Amino acid sequence: MKFSLSCRLEYAVQQPSTFLFHVGIDSTERVRALQEKLHFEPALDVESLQTHRGRVHRVSAPIGDLTVCYTAAGEHEPIIEAAAGINEVEVTQWPAHVLEYVYPSRYCESDLFGETANEIFGQMDRGYGRVVKICRWIHDRLTYESGSSGSTTSAWQTLQEGRGVCRDYAHVGIAMCRALNIPARFISAYAPGLQPPDFHACFEAYLGHRWWLFDPTFMVPRRGIMRIGTGRDAADVSFATILGWVKFGEMGIDFDATDIGQDGGVDEEAVTIAADDTSQIEAG
Repeated sequence: MKFSLSCRLEYAVQQPSTFLFHVGIDSTERVRALQEKLHFEPALDVESLQTHRGRVHRVSAPIGDLTVCYTAAGEHEPIIEAAAGINEVEVTQWPAHVLEYVYPSRYCESDLFGETANEIFGQMDRGYGRVVKICRWIHDRLTYESGSSGSTTSAWQTLQEGRGVCRDYAHVGIAMCRALNIPARFISAYAPGLQPPDFHACFEAYLGHRWWLFDPTFMVPRRGIMRIGTGRDAADVSFATILGWVKFGEMGIDFDATDIGQDGGVDEEAVTIAADDTSQIEAG
């Protein structure tokens, strides 16, 4: 896939504040950014920090208006494999970096999902197909409704209310998987086809000693999903963490993609945007 994208964020800074921006794509051997730029108005000194969650750009801004513009263009080639035969990994074989993705977290209270998860999915054949069934169950159980949830809405609250947005769908999927001892992690991303254009959220499950991509919203082609950050849940990969007092203004996102390819179907093909080199996988 060839892509070009842009992100514009506007703020009114009420007091001198520090921002941690998490908007840059996660560049790997499979995602090649041939052009990339991060621009601030007014101009500010920017510190780029590479973390195991992704890239973070730290800036300190004075009182006044602040505009952040991020643009990138390049090529994206996810790994596509047949889903048949991808099994769940025994607990005793999990590598160390996977462990944090099976514990309950701020927005994914998997300890509350145990009874529900095992009642519905506990007797199913273990493997890729079981996670697909979790995604389909979430899609059928929840109503996608913009503005129906907030920054404090958790997976358990979403399940009780029966509605949410992509962030909430991902949180429920993660909590369900963890309740079944399937490590799962949150993915913040850019994705084509969203109307209106926005940041997207989905999740990965650890199966067959690799991270595989799942999206319970079924709103976008998985081949086109471009990772920004990886976390236990949305708290780890917010597009902006603000240390100070700031009012958020307007946001605009554009994503153009060509040569995405034909989607073979979520049941038949598995997609990963994770690193395909073992050393990179083990690094988390």
